[in-house]
Amino acid sequence: MKIREINAMRGPNYWSVRRHKLIVMVLDLEDMEERPSNKIPGFLDRIKAMFPTMYSHRCSEGCEGGFFMRVEEGTWMGHVIEHIALEIQTLAGMDTGFGRTRGYGEKGVYNVVFSYIEEDVGRYAAKAAVAICEALIEGEDYDLEDDIQRMRELREGQRLGPSTGSIVEEAQSRGIPWIRLNKYSLCQLGYGANQKRIQATVTSETSSIGVELACDKEDTKYLLEQAEVEVPRGDIISRESSLESACRYVGYPLVIKPIDGNHGRGITVDINNYEHALEAFKAAKEVSRRVIVEKYITGEDYRLLVINNVLVAAAKRTPAHVVGDGKSTIEELVAEVNKDPRRGYGHEKELTEITINDLTKTIIADAGYTPESVLADKERLILKDTANLSTGGTAEDVTDIVHPANVSMAERISKIIDLDICGIDVMTSDISKPLSETGGAVLEVNAGPGFRMHLAPTTGLPRNVAAPVIDKLFPIKGDTGRIPIVAITGTNGKTTTSRLIAHIAKMTGYRVGYTTSDGVYIQNRLLMKGDCTGPASAEFVLKDPTVNFAVLECARGGLLRAGLGFKKCDIGIVTNVAADHLGLKGIHTIEQLAKVKGVIPETVLPDGYAILNADDDLVYDMRRGIEGNLALFSMDENNPRIQALQRIGGITAVYENGYVTLCKGAWKMRIMKAENIPLTYGGKAKFMIQNVLPAVIAANIQGISIEDTKAALETFIPSATQTPGRLNLFKFNNFNILLDYAHNPAGMRALQKFTDNLDATVKVGIIAGIGDRREEDNNEIGSIAAEMFDEIIIRQDKNLRGKSEDVLIKMLDDGIKKQNPKKKTTIIPLESDAINHAVANAKKGSLIILCSDVVPDALDLVKKLKEKEASGELIIADR
Repeated sequence: MKIREINAMRGPNYWSVRRHKLIVMVLDLEDMEERPSNKIPGFLDRIKAMFPTMYSHRCSEGCEGGFFMRVEEGTWMGHVIEHIALEIQTLAGMDTGFGRTRGYGEKGVYNVVFSYIEEDVGRYAAKAAVAICEALIEGEDYDLEDDIQRMRELREGQRLGPSTGSIVEEAQSRGIPWIRLNKYSLCQLGYGANQKRIQATVTSETSSIGVELACDKEDTKYLLEQAEVEVPRGDIISRESSLESACRYVGYPLVIKPIDGNHGRGITVDINNYEHALEAFKAAKEVSRRVIVEKYITGEDYRLLVINNVLVAAAKRTPAHVVGDGKSTIEELVAEVNKDPRRGYGHEKELTEITINDLTKTIIADAGYTPESVLADKERLILKDTANLSTGGTAEDVTDIVHPANVSMAERISKIIDLDICGIDVMTSDISKPLSETGGAVLEVNAGPGFRMHLAPTTGLPRNVAAPVIDKLFPIKGDTGRIPIVAITGTNGKTTTSRLIAHIAKMTGYRVGYTTSDGVYIQNRLLMKGDCTGPASAEFVLKDPTVNFAVLECARGGLLRAGLGFKKCDIGIVTNVAADHLGLKGIHTIEQLAKVKGVIPETVLPDGYAILNADDDLVYDMRRGIEGNLALFSMDENNPRIQALQRIGGITAVYENGYVTLCKGAWKMRIMKAENIPLTYGGKAKFMIQNVLPAVIAANIQGISIEDTKAALETFIPSATQTPGRLNLFKFNNFNILLDYAHNPAGMRALQKFTDNLDATVKVGIIAGIGDRREEDNNEIGSIAAEMFDEIIIRQDKNLRGKSEDVLIKMLDDGIKKQNPKKKTTIIPLESDAINHAVANAKKGSLIILCSDVVPDALDLVKKLKEKEASGELIIADR
């Protein structure tokens, strides 16, 4: 078996609009296509033995054991690999269960689709599942545990931590979108100008002064002392020579810790003599240049969590420890503790496994033991120097018993240090009594405190401490941090429609970011060049903090490669569906292509609008999958689909009596005559009128007035600047050049209807075959060109996309000859040579029509020709 490619979906996609995290593996079964599971001796027994927990896989049988029933009766290996990939993720602590395996359109080749929790783990699972299946087929041994551990490690390296994850989950539950901004914990909540940011539990509203203070234990302690907050006596030193006097000043027992430390690094507690203090000093110096020597306060370790100056949770923390039974060694006791089902690797469960590392061995040795020592019955041995959950500690929720004086103290501290989220470490014998009565003290104030102990305490009530964080970041009820998103797809017209909507929004004061097949624009500045219609480009716009209105062109390639770069949109537009790119990425029929395009209307928010082409049967059928409202457009006001929506008060746009007209129910609001809209070339470019209709609806839905829409339409001039490569007409002294992006049969037909209305002595077409189109598509482009043009020049694209130059030329030439064997045809492979040849041989009054899908290069050349003519360098003799 051979893996052709592995793609990870990260948003709504062809396979599922609701399940965004999917691996799509294209798998060629090769010889195994002829060997289903029931033809492989012993296969069922071996897979049952390796994966007994697969009994829970119901599969299409709908009952437990269903998958094994399928294996017994005979199923193909793609289906088996799908289930293995899901099961090994579950065994690695990532329980996930959606999968499907479908034909790719070639014999023996399948799309194996399954869900994942972390992308790197999903990709690993795909490859591992194939290797495991091959071992099962051959009856070979396989080290499954190695894969499981590797996936756990990948998960811990990629996943969001419990604190960040809880805030993101809370945001999602409120409809707030989010984007991960780096491979660590920096995340964006909301879009564009309305975004907020978090990094672990530090927010974009956290005071940088507060963070600096919390990181400087000396300044923190000084400020708290000045505010009459109970803190332990202490001294700060940087030299070993100062240690002895500091110990005398503070008095034993004491604690030594680095001034800039975190996560418990370099801290030594309960120091009772100078020799121990010297060791602790050296350990602290490895972490920080300056070291704190302070009184060791006895009692229990408590963490008070304050968010937005309000105490929201408190927990008693206990460091990792074991209790002897008089029989077991310390190693055996640790192993027994780790059997607790609540303990797992890293952060996969509420508790972390206890590890015996070098620090632990040192602590054990300080207690007079080795890991092989047997502890006396009921003897308690601390194994870590901090109570952090990440080192195996436990936490008990005590929020409800914190004394009001301690609550008030904690809330004062958050304001003194100026932190919107802070963790306050307190040592006291009883948190239900004021510190002044117990002799307790505040040991530390933490910026960015961990939430794990509060979200899932070992005992006591879990606290949703992420909720007050979101309350602070988005204080207005119902605020989701979104900006308006208009998403446009279709076979033809989507770029022009995107540009037009962006222009209308910009003219009415929005700061617009938009994506097109030419590039990404932020407020009309081109910031990324090339085909930018995929998810990365969409995220580029949605991450920009200056943008408050997004217009996103969405092409089939990105949807199939990674899904959408957003989860929901306010308006989803589908211009049309025609045969294009068929035979690629497993999409072989126009119905499959329509399903790809149909992802856009299915992502429209419940209070948003799907704007569909009522003249296109496949597009109109997309209305069945939408959750939002429906709006329709048509070039025929008598279209029965339009009339049906009008009867129930729906929004429509039609071309009627020469006007572009918006309708609310049966009421007509004429925007303007089509011939007065520059984009339509005096009404001659009918397909441009069709592009205007959904743009008019989108503007109206966004509350843009008809007057402002009309003004925007009047100022949207078809040109190399506003509509590059879309009906760009360049007028020379003796001839004209029309440049257009038409690159498929449907686009060529639309262009033909326009050029048929243009007067010219001779029409010369410059066309190219496209390597990733089917032979019949290139044949048809040639055939249409033979109808459209008096003369044809066949050129070639820079990127042949998998086919040779000769093959592509022949495909076009075959189409031309089928339509008109005598059509004058010249072959000039290089585009620049083809254009220069056409210009050099242009007859007076002729029209050169350049069909190009590498728009910038062609535009640059034509502009240079215009400049040469203006300077007198370009002289064309009258012919």
